[in-house]
Amino acid sequence: MDKEVDNLLLGGHELKMNDRREIFLTGIKKIDSFDNEEFLMESNMGMLLLKGSNLEIIKLDTHDGNVKIKGKINSFTYLEGDGKQEKESFFSKLFK
Repeated sequence: MDKEVDNLLLGGHELKMNDRREIFLTGIKKIDSFDNEEFLMESNMGMLLLKGSNLEIIKLDTHDGNVKIKGKINSFTYLEGDGKQEKESFFSKLFK
């Protein structure tokens, strides 16, 4: 299967970052949680965790699934499963 067919079937997912200060994502189904240091998003390719500092949404297009975020980007990780289990285990460890 070629890339164009894959994008049509899965809805497409791209990630473009400029100088660790700005990131543009496509194929975002929903944003589960966010604050100025972390975004947890559901993409067409799975759960995506974006970490940084002074993060804020610049542009959000819920119809097309496009998100643009600015701030200092430290990391982005695709999580196995739905990502919520990892998030809960972190908080459960924090408050023990």
